[in-house]
Amino acid sequence: MDWMALSEMARPFWGVWLMIAFLGIVVWAYWPKNKERFEQDARIVFEDDLTETDHG
Repeated sequence: MDWMALSEMARPFWGVWLMIAFLGIVVWAYWPKNKERFEQDARIVFEDDLTETDHG
């Protein structure tokens, strides 16, 4: 079996693999255990502003 034959066999499954990857990312992003971590990460941008105004 050469690479072209393998490529032709795998081609119909790309949509399935991409859909599984997409759903996995969505489940990970909305998993309740990750909520606090994402909220902390969202506040990182504003932490620099708060420290600058507090000191000066």
